[in-house]
This record gives sequence, structure tokens and C-alpha cells, in this order.
Amino acid sequence: MRGRQRVADMVLSLAVIGVLVGAIYFFIPHDDSATAEKNAVQTVDTRVEIITARRAAPYPVAAPENLPKTWRTTSVTYKASNDGKGGAWHLGLLDPEQQYAAVEQSDAPAKQFVQDVTLGATKVAGQQAVGGKKWDRYQGDTYKALVNEEPGVTTVVTGTAPYGRLAELAGALVAKKG
Repeated sequence: MRGRQRVADMVLSLAVIGVLVGAIYFFIPHDDSATAEKNAVQTVDTRVEIITARRAAPYPVAAPENLPKTWRTTSVTYKASNDGKGGAWHLGLLDPEQQYAAVEQSDAPAKQFVQDVTLGATKVAGQQAVGGKKWDRYQGDTYKALVNEEPGVTTVVTGTAPYGRLAELAGALVAKKG
């Protein structure tokens, strides 16, 4: 008889705890909607960083202009190289479908730079025409990319977004020197 009381007490205790957990879940507000997911990533203002990067970089820094408001900028950095003679520009965005896209630029050796920012993507057949320029296509396990190599600077538009969205972002880029 004594063993049954212990099992019965344990079952009763678990039932009470289950009711409490259910009540807490019911009364504490939570939002599982797509709006909550969209608002989870903060949008950043890029104006000051773009001006600063254009002044510091030895190459014209590319940033989007007139991109629809449905694109949201989530990160921006310019990191000067250790010798002070170059650097890397990064601008991260979410496209209208919440897919990641980024603009990456550097005057570092192109091959290694492209490998680093595309997480190991490799060049595939075909090119993408964007604004009168031909961009090479890259495909990797994680990212797709469009790559434009010019003397002194490599520009990579990369991310999880489809090539069409990457081309839309590349088409909005305006390269300026500050």
C-alpha cells in the first residue's frame, strides 16, 4: 500500500505541474506570426558608414541607391587592412522574401576574397548581365554569388537570395569615392 501512495502522489504532482505550465503558456503573450519573425532582425541606418567607407577606401565603394523599401539593411562595416592601404566593405541586407544578400568589396587578391565571402562557392557556367556589365556566377552549398572583378577592386553580391534578387541588388549599386 505504501508504494502505491508514492506513485499516486507523483502522478498527482505531475498533473498539478502540467496545469501550471499550461496556465503560464496561455497567459504569457507570445507572437508566432510572420510579422514577429520579420521584426526580429533589426534594420540599421547606413548613411554615416557609407560616407566614412567612401572616404577611407582606396577604391570606389558600391552601395545601393533607389532599392525598393522592401529591402532592409541589417549590417554594415568597413574594415581597413592592417597596412592601411586597403580594406573590405560589407553591406548585409534582407530581400523582400527575407532571404539574405550582401555586397562585399575589397582590393585584396580576388580569388581568396571571393572564396571567403561566398563560403567556398565555385564559379559556374554563364554570366549575369547587370547594368551593361557581365558578372560571373558562383554557386556554393550555402550561398550563390555574382562577382565583378575590376582593376583594384572585386565586388561580390552574395547570399541565400536567388540570382534574380542578387542581380536586382547588383543593378542598384552605385560606386563612389568620397
